[in-house]
Amino acid sequence: MEIVVSSSTSPLFNLAAEQTLLTERKGEILFFYINAPSVILGRNQQPEAEADLAFCRDNDIAVLKRLSGGGAVYHDPGNLNYAFFRDRGAMSILDEPPLQQMVDALRSLGIDARAGERKEIFVGGRKVSGTAAHVTKTRELFHGTLLVESDLGMLQRALQGDPSRRGKCVASVPASVANLIEFLPEGTDVRSFTGMLLSYFLDFYDIDSIRKFPE
Repeated sequence: MEIVVSSSTSPLFNLAAEQTLLTERKGEILFFYINAPSVILGRNQQPEAEADLAFCRDNDIAVLKRLSGGGAVYHDPGNLNYAFFRDRGAMSILDEPPLQQMVDALRSLGIDARAGERKEIFVGGRKVSGTAAHVTKTRELFHGTLLVESDLGMLQRALQGDPSRRGKCVASVPASVANLIEFLPEGTDVRSFTGMLLSYFLDFYDIDSIRKFPE
C-alpha cells in the first residue's frame, strides 16, 4: 500500500488525480485530498436536479462530475476526501475491506462509526461519509467523503436542486448529516484530524512515509 496526499485544493486537479491514479498506476494506493467549495455529482446525474446552480455560481462553488456513480456531495475545506485504488481481483472492492477499514479507523479515534446499507458511514444515526465506486477492466476505485468541520448550512443550500429537472437521471438520497468534530476532543480541526487518520493508516499498513501528489 502507498499513501498519497494531494498538495492541491483544486477540485479539478483532485478529480483528475483520481483518474490518473486509477488508469495510469498499479498496485494499492490510499489517496487523501481536500477541495475548495464544490458540488461533486455522480457521473449519471443531472446538475440542475441536484444542485442550486445559481447559488453555486454566486458563491464560487464549482459544480463538477466524478468518475463514479451515486449521489451529489458537497466539498469544502472542512471535508476530507479519501480514495482506495487497487488492481482488479477475483472479488469486487465493494465486498472487500476499504469501507470497514475507514470505519475501524474512526472507531480507533473514539468515534462510534457504523457502515450503512448504501456503503455510507453513520455516527449517532447521522451521515458523516458518503461513498461511491468505479471499476475499469484492470483497476478499481472506492472513494468517499468525511465531514469533519464542513459548513453544513452551505452544504444544504448548495444541494437544493430542482427534482423536476431530473428526468431518468440518478437521484441523490437525502440524509441527516453531522460533522465529526461533534464526536472528537475539543480543539480538533480538519488538519489535526487528518494527521490522526494518516497516523492510523501508516501504522495499519506498516509503512513509514507519505507521498505528495504531485511531487
